[in-house]
Amino acid sequence: MTLFRRFSDHIGAALDALAARDAIPAGLDRSAVSVEPPRDAAHGDIATNAAMVLAKSAGMNPRALADLLAVELGALDEVVEAGVAGPGFINLRLADDSWREELALIHDLRGDYGRSTMGQGRRVNVEYVSANPTGPMHVGHCRGAVVGDALAALLEYAGHEVIREYYVNDAGAQVDVLARSVHMRYREALGEEVGAIPEGLYPGDYLIPVGEKLAAEHGDRFAAAPESAWLALFRAEAVGAMMDMIRADLAKLGIHHDIFSSEAELQAAGKPAAAEKLLREQGLVYDGILEAPKGETPEDWEPVELPLFRSTQFGDDQDRPIRKSDGSWTYFGADLAYHFQKSETADELIDIWGADHAGTVKRIKAAVAALTGGKTRFDVKLVQMVRLLKNGEPFKMSKRAGNFVTLADVVDEVGKDAVRFTMLTRKADAQMDFDFARVVEASRDNPVWYLQYANARISRLRRKAADAGIVLPAPAPERLRANELALVKLLAQFPRIVEAAAFAREPHRIAFYLADVAAAFHAWYNLGNDDSAARIVLDNDPELTATRLYLADGIGQIIRNGLQLMGVEALEEMV
Repeated sequence: MTLFRRFSDHIGAALDALAARDAIPAGLDRSAVSVEPPRDAAHGDIATNAAMVLAKSAGMNPRALADLLAVELGALDEVVEAGVAGPGFINLRLADDSWREELALIHDLRGDYGRSTMGQGRRVNVEYVSANPTGPMHVGHCRGAVVGDALAALLEYAGHEVIREYYVNDAGAQVDVLARSVHMRYREALGEEVGAIPEGLYPGDYLIPVGEKLAAEHGDRFAAAPESAWLALFRAEAVGAMMDMIRADLAKLGIHHDIFSSEAELQAAGKPAAAEKLLREQGLVYDGILEAPKGETPEDWEPVELPLFRSTQFGDDQDRPIRKSDGSWTYFGADLAYHFQKSETADELIDIWGADHAGTVKRIKAAVAALTGGKTRFDVKLVQMVRLLKNGEPFKMSKRAGNFVTLADVVDEVGKDAVRFTMLTRKADAQMDFDFARVVEASRDNPVWYLQYANARISRLRRKAADAGIVLPAPAPERLRANELALVKLLAQFPRIVEAAAFAREPHRIAFYLADVAAAFHAWYNLGNDDSAARIVLDNDPELTATRLYLADGIGQIIRNGLQLMGVEALEEMV
């Protein structure tokens, strides 16, 4: 059991003891009790708000309750000081042996140090990317892909069962446009001079192989045929080819989904109609007249009765149609049915969306709550776009796709690890600049390089000791100095950082924490530049060398555990 989890149990036991003596009421709700490092390390090693959050329900003054708890906690063997600060915070200072034992636990658990049972096996469906199958992935999809994939890994590590899902929008007008675009490439492959691709069709060269394949298989059978004869075939062939391309693009980032759900199959199975029926029974869908467009009304606009979802009950400015006047499903109508389908196999749903979808969040969350009776937790994480720079200036890459920069272009330019880590160095809903020069430079200003350099340095230390002919005895953790125990204290935060990041659905917290670990390691390593006695590898003291390598290996383990969650390789050597 890791240190912060152990002290959470200690606080629970102290509260139980007070309740057994009738010093506080039994059965207090402890869900808001936190155990964390104090903001100021001078105050101690562990702080808890237990007295602050329980005082009201206990009918006590917070300081009076804190004093009682401090006495209980101060009696623990590993606590050397328990004090009360401010209105009722309890600060604990631990014996050095507690940190030595935690370092040993890191070595014992290795890749499992930080793994949590917090999720209790709850099944979470994380849907991310879900780009329209009309071409290769572009850079605008990249950030959401990385955030979603890292979040899925984080939730799994925190004890959830995770389903990674991609929703294929293969039933809308855009895939008909795709099929028409492929038909032009098909005619071109047959030798016809098609000229410039007309406005409104997809112009990218990536459709040429699809047209050539269809020409090889079907000859000129569909060259002059009416659209009705080839549209369905060309649509299916084009979508299949585009999804193969999208999977290949995602694989460059190390991303693989468990499920690819088809919108066309969803509609064919009658899922939207079933969702509409359920919402009508709850009075959340009714037949009504859609409001006229705001501003100047188009001349051809006519009032039409449509099935409308009562979005205004959930903060929207108007009720929204779930079907069009021709009876086909709106994007919103199909989307709510899709979420209803996902809820049938998951306890929680998480969607990773671009920030341009912010306006639809309230209505889809309201629809899901209605369809699931509020039993399925549903979160939407909005991801801002990325601005491409080089040396601080806007960067124009070649656009092999026709009119946009592809995800593959970016990964080929700087590598998977630089892309993944950089995309997680800011909150998902904050604007991001991606500077091609900075993400590959070998400097401390480049967080991914600085972190990988820390792991490579740690790997090199044991080789350095071996090259020096030092025979290493067993480490002697009691020889760790105060500044080195402070490093262990930082490492011991990893399990609680994992749980906090998983609870908040914010994988960027892992990147922030790892940056702190790397900075702390490099600072410790560099002490030896000015003080030879502070070096990690010492020719004249094998035991201290073994002890410092033991600490360095613990730091490396935390770095590797964190990088694995982010899908970034922990390099053993830097070129």
